[in-house]
Amino acid sequence: MRFTDIILAIPPLVMALAIGAALTPSLSSALIAIVALWWTWDARLAYQAAKSVVAEDFIEAARLSGAGHFHMIFKEILPNCLGVILVQAAFDAGFVILFGGALSFLGLGVQPPTPDLGTMVATGARFLPEHWWEAAMPGLAILYAILGFLLIADGLRAALDPDR
Repeated sequence: MRFTDIILAIPPLVMALAIGAALTPSLSSALIAIVALWWTWDARLAYQAAKSVVAEDFIEAARLSGAGHFHMIFKEILPNCLGVILVQAAFDAGFVILFGGALSFLGLGVQPPTPDLGTMVATGARFLPEHWWEAAMPGLAILYAILGFLLIADGLRAALDPDR
């Protein structure tokens, strides 16, 4: 977790720009830049969720009943952490779309002729203000995709944690 804390100390967009600039601009470079930074948040969340589940009494009961490490991990700890991880993954999906669009907008992500919303916004921005819709419509598509994933995440949270 110390290595994760070091990576978290670096501003994500700045590090993604550095990684994207070091590699050739493409979809795979954008994915590498996003994954190189995004795993830290999910790793920290999974660690904290597993740590809180391990402190529960039923884990001690499984340990005392002779359950092995694999049984405790896959039958006791992981099912109890899966809801938190799924909700966070749904939240992250929207932000990854935004992050990928930002990299493409800056020219470090997907390159033409491959279609990408960030590239479409950048291309449409050249025609502002006369043809405003060429930049606004891909921007709205990004907004609606993010909103959709946030609503899915909220629905998952409500379904998986009915106490809230």
